[in-house]
Amino acid sequence: MGIRITPSILNADLADLRREIARIPSSDLIHLDVMDNRFVPNLTFGLPMVECIRQGTQRPLDIHLMIAEVDRWAPGYAEAGAESVTFHVEASDAPVRLARELRRLGARASMALRPATPIEPYADLLPELDMVLLMTVEPGFGGQSFLDVMLPKIRRTRALLDAHGGDIWLQVDGGVSEETIDRCVHAGADTFVAGSAVFRADDPDAMVRALKAQAEAARTK
Repeated sequence: MGIRITPSILNADLADLRREIARIPSSDLIHLDVMDNRFVPNLTFGLPMVECIRQGTQRPLDIHLMIAEVDRWAPGYAEAGAESVTFHVEASDAPVRLARELRRLGARASMALRPATPIEPYADLLPELDMVLLMTVEPGFGGQSFLDVMLPKIRRTRALLDAHGGDIWLQVDGGVSEETIDRCVHAGADTFVAGSAVFRADDPDAMVRALKAQAEAARTK
């Protein structure tokens, strides 16, 4: 099980994303939060922006769709060249069909869950997925504090993934920092979205490397 750090550009300088992405060469993927002011109470950017980012970087893109009508819109992000596309199961009418379509288009298929959404009803869907994203804050805004009450859910999800086998990543998103990443690792997460912790640091790439080293060390404890 590898450790992956996927910085969210939500807390970066959106006026110069090419420069901001270039500042984090040690990141494993670049996390892009797409919000529509319907599924969540915030509006960020959509497919045209992602297409521009794709043209400006060869770094792998990790798209997190916090949008309504996700079955309709998610395939377009895979077609745009995103390496990973995450849809919220709460917004999907046909999550298995969507996951299979994303894979067919060449993207890793990922399913996200809000904090109050249990993982157990979706256990049978896991073989259709390449990653599960657990929100550790309420989705919609960056800079929120990590919800410790999500740690048992991370543990239960890890147990389900281990029972199914295969290489399904377990990503956590929300409040990940040097103060919280050890707890997430011990609960079973292996992939970490870090936004404000990275882009508010004096040296964003040094923070990416520090978080990764800390998480790798935590695995041995």
